Amino acid sequence: MATITKRDLVVRISNELGMKQQDVLDVIQHTLDSVTEELAQGNTVVMRNFGTFEVRETKAKIGRNPKDPAKDVPIPPRAVVKFKTGKEMKEKVARILPQISAK
Repeated sequence: MATITKRDLVVRISNELGMKQQDVLDVIQHTLDSVTEELAQGNTVVMRNFGTFEVRETKAKIGRNPKDPAKDVPIPPRAVVKFKTGKEMKEKVARILPQISAK
C-alpha cells in the first residue's frame, strides 16, 4: 500500500478534470481550512458517504512516565478530532481486506 500526499491528489485530480494544478490545490486547501475552522469552533462536519468529523473531549487520566514507571503523570483533558467513516467509504475500504491480510 502506498502513501498518497496532498500533492499526489492535486496532480491526479488536475489530470482527471483538466484543471490547473494551482486551482485544484486552492480548492483542496480551502476545503481543508474550512473543515479545520469549523472543528475549531466545536462544530461537526458531515460529508455524506465520506464521513463525519467531530470534536470530542478526552477525560483527564493518570499516565506513567516511561523513564520512571513508578511516577504517576497527570494527563489533562483535551479536545480531539474523531472521524467516523460514511457508508460508501466503509464498503469500499472493506474490499481491500484480502490485500492487507496477504502482507
